[in-house]
Amino acid sequence: MSQLRSLSPSLFADRLADTEVSFEFFPPKSEAMETRLWAAIKTLEPLAPRFVSVTYGAGGSTRERTHNTVRRLIRETKLAPAAHLTCVDASREEIDAIVRDYRDSGVRHIVALRGDAPDPSKGYQPTPGGYANAAELVAGIRAIGDFEISVAAYPECHPESASLVADLDNLKRKVDAGATRAITQFFFEADQYFRYLDHARSYGIDVEITPGILPVTNVKQLKRFADGCGASVPRWMADLFEGLDDLPQTRALVAATVAAEMCRRLQAGGVNSFHFYTLNRDELTYAICHMLGIRSSTHDTSQEKAG
Repeated sequence: MSQLRSLSPSLFADRLADTEVSFEFFPPKSEAMETRLWAAIKTLEPLAPRFVSVTYGAGGSTRERTHNTVRRLIRETKLAPAAHLTCVDASREEIDAIVRDYRDSGVRHIVALRGDAPDPSKGYQPTPGGYANAAELVAGIRAIGDFEISVAAYPECHPESASLVADLDNLKRKVDAGATRAITQFFFEADQYFRYLDHARSYGIDVEITPGILPVTNVKQLKRFADGCGASVPRWMADLFEGLDDLPQTRALVAATVAAEMCRRLQAGGVNSFHFYTLNRDELTYAICHMLGIRSSTHDTSQEKAG
């Protein structure tokens, strides 16, 4: 691919030094899940991510939990939160009020998404009196404040898109409406990202397109995720995890190696920013970031220097 090229060791070291990351979390549904979430946040915070995003549940089902998590991030951490916001099941006035509340709370970054249908069997239907799609939502947010706005991109096309052209048309509308970045759905072949990037650039889409990285330990769960978002799971991925159902530590080692290797391939092609879908787990993401050259800002090197 035109984007894929070899780097000399010195240039590759420079690439590692320039690498930036961001993390996605989902709001907790229980006290135990909240404890787990905040343990993950505290572990990953010293890696100094560009931002951390907090998802919205299907049909806006976690709206209040999302808001509470974002507010706590502002109060208790030095992280820059990016709040997910969807068009589903809310009027324009309700969404605009949420955006203003975020603005007044200090949030400066919103991930603007159309959202999934509350009932998938009926397909997506715009909420009466609401924003019809992500492009309209981006324009509405932009009218309220000078936010950083991230939107979704699909290297293998959104499952509802009729074609790649239709999918790129939709992304272009979001960018033209004021989006400042696109974050991709997860994928497992570096060439898929580079092909998509080439298509997007040829389409006049010139914003940053950050690859979304999903560390995988559970292939069955992965296939459910992939079926819902139009991503494919390569056969080699399933083969790698075959026979490891009862060996969680081995699965984690394999998962970290696979994700880090793909990130290295992306780095070799010029990518220096990655967005990790953490699933509220910190160990895998931390390990992958370490392999990519990201170090904790609180790391104590005194013993290393003494040695």
